[in-house]
Amino acid sequence: MGAQEGPTLITSVQRAFRLMEAVGAHEGGVPAKQLAREVGLPLATTYHLLRTMVNDGYLRKLDDGGFVIGDKLHVLHAGSRGQALLTRIRPTLAALRDEISAAAYLTFYEDGEIRVAEIVDSPRAPRADLWVGFEDAGHATALGKCVLRELDDDSRGDYLSRHRLADLTPRTITHRSELLRRLDSSPATPAVLDLEEYSLGTVCVAVPVYSGQTLGSLGVSVRADRLSRIDQVLAQLIPAANRVTRGLSLTI
Repeated sequence: MGAQEGPTLITSVQRAFRLMEAVGAHEGGVPAKQLAREVGLPLATTYHLLRTMVNDGYLRKLDDGGFVIGDKLHVLHAGSRGQALLTRIRPTLAALRDEISAAAYLTFYEDGEIRVAEIVDSPRAPRADLWVGFEDAGHATALGKCVLRELDDDSRGDYLSRHRLADLTPRTITHRSELLRRLDSSPATPAVLDLEEYSLGTVCVAVPVYSGQTLGSLGVSVRADRLSRIDQVLAQLIPAANRVTRGLSLTI
């Protein structure tokens, strides 16, 4: 009986999608009355759905009364694009992992934070024990230090002002001046090392990558006893980073 008294939830969702599609066809905004005509809905139903979608951020109402796509849909689109890009470059990360028998990590610098976007490992190439989140360990990981080295002075200073240089192992750099000195000591070398600074027994190496204008880093973690062969690792890592940057920069 209740289903006969009004539209079902599925019908309401379908109507909302039709309205969003209609709004998306008008870049400069479109009024509710025109939307009602185009979609074939009663004006009262159109107003109700539009108010709900504006309140939830899926649409935005302009000062002249027209409606345009809202910020939440832009965020969802960006997220889906990001997932598509990761899907595109994941085979490169897997090939890197298999070539050097080491877990591969991809990070990006977003909204002032260094965040892990992808980890590709396997039973033969296990990831490091991530006992401290990478967002709080940028000073102690090759991935984080690689990003910090590439940042401009203001962005780097902002990051370091918000993150304590925690003492994670006896090898961790905990003084800001020393960290900056080491970051700036070899600007011509693309690779940055973490010599058991995040986890004892584990060495990491990372190089920069870019997704458009977004800075990131690609790195691998190996046992400390493989440090003598780090040049061989770099010989695989640097070309892989170039392929990742190309893959992330292609338009979807």
